[in-house]
Amino acid sequence: MALRGAVLAGVLAGVIGVFAPPPATAQPGAGGIGLRAGVSANPDQFFFGMHYETDPLFDRLRFRPGIEVGFGDNLTLIQINPEFTYWLPVKSRDWGVYVGGGPAINIYSWDNNGHGNGDSDVEPGINFMFGLAHRKGFFAEMKVGAIDSPDFKFAVGYTFR
Repeated sequence: MALRGAVLAGVLAGVIGVFAPPPATAQPGAGGIGLRAGVSANPDQFFFGMHYETDPLFDRLRFRPGIEVGFGDNLTLIQINPEFTYWLPVKSRDWGVYVGGGPAINIYSWDNNGHGNGDSDVEPGINFMFGLAHRKGFFAEMKVGAIDSPDFKFAVGYTFR
């Protein structure tokens, strides 16, 4: 009977160890200002931008507003992104994984190929993201856009903590 209890306790401890949330250090450190650059599809552009990431608002949720400027495909796109990130529990002390998204304000300005004034328009959008970040600041991220946001974006960057 004692052996059965010890085995059950060992199995229970193993299950708890597998499913227990990791220590807080699994999330990258405090918030900070970040820089990013990448490419997008539809429109096909190169973009760069910056963001500010807050400390956790609660649990693993952070607010990360940002702005990006894209060039190419005969237009300039300024995208304002008031996004949220949710950090998933992982067992690594150095790397974190996050998902998130939020609305976007997309300011399109067409070049008009140098023949007079181009046209511009402001359109809403929504972004969904998945990213991987090192605790020292490096990150890589993919975004999928809906409504009038770019269909796909890939960026790398650094958050100064």
